[in-house]
Amino acid sequence: MADIEVIDAEKRFGTNHVIRKLNLRIKDGEFVVLLGPSGCGKTTTLRALAGLESIDSGEIRIKGRRVDHLPPQQRDTAFVFQLYSLYPHLTSYDNIAFPLRAARKAESEVRKQVTEVARVLRIEHLLNKRPSALAGGDMQRVTIGRALVRRPEAMLMDEPIGALDAKLREEMRAELRRLHVENGSTTVYVTHDQVEAMSMADKIGIMNDGVLQQYDSPTTVYDTPANLFVAQFVGSPIMNVVDCQCEAGAGGTEVRLAGMTQPFVLGAAATPAAVHGGRALALGIRPEAVSVALAAAPSHVPARVHLIEPLGAYDIVDIAVGDATLRARTPSRFVAAQGDAVWIKLDAARTHFFDKQSGGRLPAGS
Repeated sequence: MADIEVIDAEKRFGTNHVIRKLNLRIKDGEFVVLLGPSGCGKTTTLRALAGLESIDSGEIRIKGRRVDHLPPQQRDTAFVFQLYSLYPHLTSYDNIAFPLRAARKAESEVRKQVTEVARVLRIEHLLNKRPSALAGGDMQRVTIGRALVRRPEAMLMDEPIGALDAKLREEMRAELRRLHVENGSTTVYVTHDQVEAMSMADKIGIMNDGVLQQYDSPTTVYDTPANLFVAQFVGSPIMNVVDCQCEAGAGGTEVRLAGMTQPFVLGAAATPAAVHGGRALALGIRPEAVSVALAAAPSHVPARVHLIEPLGAYDIVDIAVGDATLRARTPSRFVAAQGDAVWIKLDAARTHFFDKQSGGRLPAGS
């Protein structure tokens, strides 16, 4: 397999600046997901890696070799499209075998490799069927098999399970991850679905408006988002983000949301020095880091239940505190009814502050 490196890549379509100074390093054997909203540049980046789109400036290197001037067939990558790209008149066996036959491999070698790929993908029983007789998930497995049989340096996948129903997507996520582990392939996967990204990736590259916002492990992206865009794009429910003011108090940093009479008190070490002095900032906290109590408790502030969203194993509760609303994750049926009084506390270690002007997260201790 191969390292992939993108250096200062730029791409425009007319006046539309699709990729802006993109720098990306994908290590040999990594599963990297490019995540972002529609039109953010992630698919264009993937197509540029494959050679299906040219870049205006910058470099693309695969296995240390510069390839941005090479056509797709000389880059040794395999591309899996969102929609099934199978020949309807060929059986699954012949679809998978097609690239080997095009390379004039001996039929005995074709049979060996197709059989091996079918075993890995668990589609041996489908080899004699044509695409019209296959379900959506099976067609995508055959499509992946046709890409995999070439043993490419890199697998490039553009939302390959986006057209499947929820149950099949869940199954295919596990299958694709298993396939990656078994083959040790370098994989670049594009999606707008953060659940796919979080569950499958070794690293996530989050893009918006052609700019790489953050590139790190799923845990780091979730726990310490680089900016407001990442904070509110990753996570379900999304991170609470509300305007706040912070001041130094006797017990630590006092955080007030609009309309609050009693502030949250966070330990001074947990918040950046830059938040002090009454400066207006945005506070960010995940719903699971908002602690809810049914009676007055130390360090908790009074609030009121605005809405309860039951989700089976847990509830998402909208809580009015001052003029703001915070979402909290609680055990199922923990809060009885809308309008109930509750007391809430913020986990200081998981509370973030963002510069409202730049959108950047302020690191603790700065």
